[in-house]
Amino acid sequence: MDLRRLRLLRELARLGSMREVADELGVTTSTVSQQLAALSREVGATLIEPQGRRVRLTPAGRRLAEHAVTILAAVEMARLDLDPRAEPAGTVRVAGFATAVRRSLLPVTADLAARHPQVRLRIHEHEPAEAFALLASDDVDLALTYDYNLAPAPVDRTLEAIPLWSAPWSLGVPADAVPDVPGNAAAVFDRFRDRSWIVNSRYTADEVVVRTIASMADFEPRIEHRADSLELVQDLIVAGLGVGLLPADQPTVPGVRLLPLTGPEARLRSYAVTRRGRAGWPPLALILELLAAVPA
Repeated sequence: MDLRRLRLLRELARLGSMREVADELGVTTSTVSQQLAALSREVGATLIEPQGRRVRLTPAGRRLAEHAVTILAAVEMARLDLDPRAEPAGTVRVAGFATAVRRSLLPVTADLAARHPQVRLRIHEHEPAEAFALLASDDVDLALTYDYNLAPAPVDRTLEAIPLWSAPWSLGVPADAVPDVPGNAAAVFDRFRDRSWIVNSRYTADEVVVRTIASMADFEPRIEHRADSLELVQDLIVAGLGVGLLPADQPTVPGVRLLPLTGPEARLRSYAVTRRGRAGWPPLALILELLAAVPA
């Protein structure tokens, strides 16, 4: 199989249209079409099929495109091994939750632009379940995800997760709600057993934490509000609509107070996740190296 044709197939799987592939690689659409037809003959299988005025990959085309990612990454790794002066080049597609994008990814962008201008980032904000789905469909190269020590998330065997940083979380309550509550996390939660509770709307990990600690205090939390934005969670707390988990290491708005949680602690843990075998692709390997260097 011709590696240039494999690259065209990989880009078609990523971009979705021959015109976009042609624009990305600086060739004509007819060249893309002819080369993919030649690749079909090489492998003896139909790789693309019409879909209206566009085309889409057949099941065989999708399988070969998945192999192409690994094959081309291995070739690039070999090239760099033989020529250590070669510069990584390519677009790394990232799906991540907002805090990790701000805390882990944005700090490396200036260094990336200055020292590795041929490596580009394409960033989309997603909760972990969405990011995992995008990894599975090969729509992103890197997922920035999280779980909690009290709600560990299993990692599929097809994925590799690299720990980045962790941070304690507290219970956010109205500033005038109560004086300091002595005792462990269960005692803190027990003081608010009759309040409404606020949890995430698109990922259930923090809800699992809330229910776990509440069960230690022998009550079922009344969950009435769901919000993804931490700013909105704080606004709901200020409005007296409930209480909810918030990061202990970030400032709060006036009217919100953080009550520490201990015994057990509630700790968010962040990860950089890739598909198994893909982390060696030079642009992605570079990003992972830069992420690992960001202070925890």
